[in-house]
Formats: sequence, structure tokens, C-alpha cells
Amino acid sequence: MLRRIQLAPTLFALALGCSAAAQAGPLSVGDKAPDFTLPDQHGNKVHLGDFLGKKNVVLAFYVLAFTGG
Repeated sequence: MLRRIQLAPTLFALALGCSAAAQAGPLSVGDKAPDFTLPDQHGNKVHLGDFLGKKNVVLAFYVLAFTGG
């Protein structure tokens, strides 16, 4: 459970903008997520591909979250 909480900031950072995903174009339902790397809350690099076949990953997007808008 603790590991899931630690990944939340990384996944939130993805929601704020992952240029690699943006360059790949829009995804459709059922498409494989593009691999990406982002820092966790301790500055360690986390790769989406590291979880393939090991963990379930949920990407949550909150439009305008923490923007005051």
C-alpha cells in the first residue's frame, strides 16, 4: 500500500505533461501506454516499463487540479 502512495506524485506528474506521450499522438481505448520516465518524490527515476507484468498501474488525470482555475 505504501508503494502505491509513493507512486502517486509520479503519476500526477505524468498527468501534468509527458512530452513523449504527447509526441506519440492520441491513444485509443485499449492501446498500450507509451513507456515514460519521471522522478518520484525523492528524485529517483521511475520507469513505467518497470511495472510491466509486476504491478497494476492506474493513471488518473485531474483537469485543472491545483491550478486555482
